[in-house]
Amino acid sequence: MSNGEPLINVGIICEKQIEFELYGDFTSYGMKHTFSGRFTAECVNDKIICKRASDRIEVSDEITFEPGEAGLESFLIKNVTVGNKFHWNRKENERFTGSLKLIKNEDKVAAINIIPIEAYLTSVISSEMSAKSPVEALKAHAIISRSWLLSQIRKTKKNKESYRNEFNSETEHIKWYDREEHKLFDVCSDDHCQRYYGISKIFTGVANQAIEETRGIVLMHGDEICDARYSKSCGGISESYENVWEPVSHNYLKPVVDYKFEPENFVLDLTEEKNAVRWIRNTPPSFCNTTDRMILSQILVDFDQATKDFFRWKVEYSQNEISKIIFTKSGIDFGQIVDLIPVERGASGRLIKLKIKGTKKSLTIGKELEIRKFLSETHLYSSAIVIEKAGEENGIPKKFIIYGAGWGHGVGLCQIGAAVMASKGYLFDEILLHYFTDVKLKKIY
Repeated sequence: MSNGEPLINVGIICEKQIEFELYGDFTSYGMKHTFSGRFTAECVNDKIICKRASDRIEVSDEITFEPGEAGLESFLIKNVTVGNKFHWNRKENERFTGSLKLIKNEDKVAAINIIPIEAYLTSVISSEMSAKSPVEALKAHAIISRSWLLSQIRKTKKNKESYRNEFNSETEHIKWYDREEHKLFDVCSDDHCQRYYGISKIFTGVANQAIEETRGIVLMHGDEICDARYSKSCGGISESYENVWEPVSHNYLKPVVDYKFEPENFVLDLTEEKNAVRWIRNTPPSFCNTTDRMILSQILVDFDQATKDFFRWKVEYSQNEISKIIFTKSGIDFGQIVDLIPVERGASGRLIKLKIKGTKKSLTIGKELEIRKFLSETHLYSSAIVIEKAGEENGIPKKFIIYGAGWGHGVGLCQIGAAVMASKGYLFDEILLHYFTDVKLKKIY
């Protein structure tokens, strides 16, 4: 920790074999000479073996390579998975500053980047959003990302023996996904936690400015750092925390209408099916309801720009397609799909529970991400969906049409909405106070 700034451990990759390159003079505790160049690392006979040309390093559990000049020297890891199980899934070579720790994880090697939090955040806000985004949006995002990370680290230190994220019975399968599974590091580098691509992405002066001008500032609710959340597009109304993750209420993560005022001609109790259908099948005014390509090109990183219909969208499946997808993703043979029935909705219209009715089995599933997984080869953009059937043969629908709203879980800050607010002149604190209720800003280091 430097000047009160925490060091964090970020999990980058975990594979049977890892290829990496050290640029500069790196040292390792207990070893006399320095290291540089190309290496491979793998587990052999319950040990980590690092090899470079004729050199061979053998350790029992872990080894850390520390740069001689922090911030100037770097390392590259090859074939890092980006967007794991999402529609933008691919592999990239990524470069990082800080230290590289290799640790044995059963028969694999995990690569972990140890780095000061502010350097980490500079990459995060340039990876989660474009570094060309308006500076006030980047400032807001920096504070949220910092708050979320420090909140998660503190949460991990608490006893979680009673923590459960899955409930199953003959009639229900309810599961949610958070980051509690990480044991070897604080956070991972992919969308499961926060996107972190090291120094592989182009950082602008604006991104650096956003970090420098918000250094050490977090969102507080009472005496606690907020478990601040964010997603790409809320779809017009944000969602409650407890409808997406563990059934615990956070007063600062409650539904917010994403506009200057409540849209007219809509009943905003979207837990009611008829209100949700009307909301999702229309395009109410909202900060995140924008088609301005110039603004979106400033907000979204390159591969996110391929998604153009994030506010309102449509997916169609034939009977064969939907039954195959559900079987593949669930491992359950429902037979042919007879119906997909909304059971429970959250405040944003997102489905929390959905009943899948098949010719062989019926089951109610949840929460929102599990629904998104079951109904897509990757993930649906969100679970704020309306499902219609088309055609019928012997009581079996020929087609399912899914109309959707938003992109992501919808809790907390809406990234596209925040960037639009910034482009309209809102300051970072106004943006934060729009999306998070009953909070204050505090500089903690």
